[in-house]
Amino acid sequence: MQLGQQIGKLVMAGDVIVLSGDLGAGKTTFTKGLALGLEIDETIKSPTFTIIREYQNGRLPLYHMDVYRLENGGGSDLGLEEYFDGDGVSVVEWAQFVADELPAQFLEVRFERTEIDDVRRLELIAHGPHFEQILQQVGGNREQ
Repeated sequence: MQLGQQIGKLVMAGDVIVLSGDLGAGKTTFTKGLALGLEIDETIKSPTFTIIREYQNGRLPLYHMDVYRLENGGGSDLGLEEYFDGDGVSVVEWAQFVADELPAQFLEVRFERTEIDDVRRLELIAHGPHFEQILQQVGGNREQ
């Protein structure tokens, strides 16, 4: 959550963050932290059954997407590029199901459970110079 908050303070309109990891790995918790960094005071909930949840009351809008149910396609029907090119920050869980819709530049966060309860290993991968700069500002390669 703390790392998400740090990143949330640095992102800009049109930024896309993709999250991958098993169920319960911490993707929504990370997004809650990101929302805090965006100064959003709404309760962040998993968008599993709605596909996209929108939060408008922060420094920038947050578009939290869970595209797991698009496993067999349909991402282009949702108009995802309008979100990705829009005025907010898009967080996409299970992005492998809409890989063709993703912009060229995005931040990838991979979550991995460890043997210790409530401890996760996060791997952050910058796709593009803007996200490389964000990773430098949050400390680069460190485990949390």
